[in-house]
Amino acid sequence: MNVIDTKRQARFAGLIYFSFFATAALGVWCWRGLIVAGDPAATAAHILAAEGLFRGGAACMLVSTGFYVALAGLFYRLFKPVSRTLSGVAAFFAVVGCAIQATGSAFALMALGVLKQGQPAIYGAPEQVRALSMLLLKLNDQAVSVALVYFAVYCLLIGVLILRSTFLPRVLGAALAIAGVGWLTYLYAPLAHHVSTYIQGFGALAELVLMLWLIVKGAQPEVRS
Repeated sequence: MNVIDTKRQARFAGLIYFSFFATAALGVWCWRGLIVAGDPAATAAHILAAEGLFRGGAACMLVSTGFYVALAGLFYRLFKPVSRTLSGVAAFFAVVGCAIQATGSAFALMALGVLKQGQPAIYGAPEQVRALSMLLLKLNDQAVSVALVYFAVYCLLIGVLILRSTFLPRVLGAALAIAGVGWLTYLYAPLAHHVSTYIQGFGALAELVLMLWLIVKGAQPEVRS
């Protein structure tokens, strides 16, 4: 792969990265305030009153997951010259994480279906219908938490690949590797609960900086000796 091809691939990966961030952020915005923790009745009322926003949020999450799968493929090709094996393992963790996250989005859509079509004769009393819907939403949350562990390993491995590469700055790799280690705290929920704000902030910053570097600078062999 020549220098020009590497630079173009890096910039294209940066654009896909941006698309992932944009659709994921839009999905979060659509769901903002709809789900009330510990209150199935309020959650059901909010979702049914804003069905379009809820569906749009779920759709954005699924599209963002698709962009991340594409990103994993692009990163595999970009970093394959650095280490084919490590790039392949990283891509595997990314794809598995995306599959789990997509399953979570399916649970969320099932929650809406239960609220709209659930009949007392099938699902029980109205409060049981709402409780079932809330359970499905919690399963979505659990799927996201499990997926984060796979994405943690992915970020860590991509960070190592950047550190070993000759076409991206070491600081980007170090930041991403540290972010990956931070995301691994989701293996232990109580610890993740206490440090999630810091981990999410640093992780988002590390990925945003990498994304912007790829878009603006691409991959330039001269950035390292």
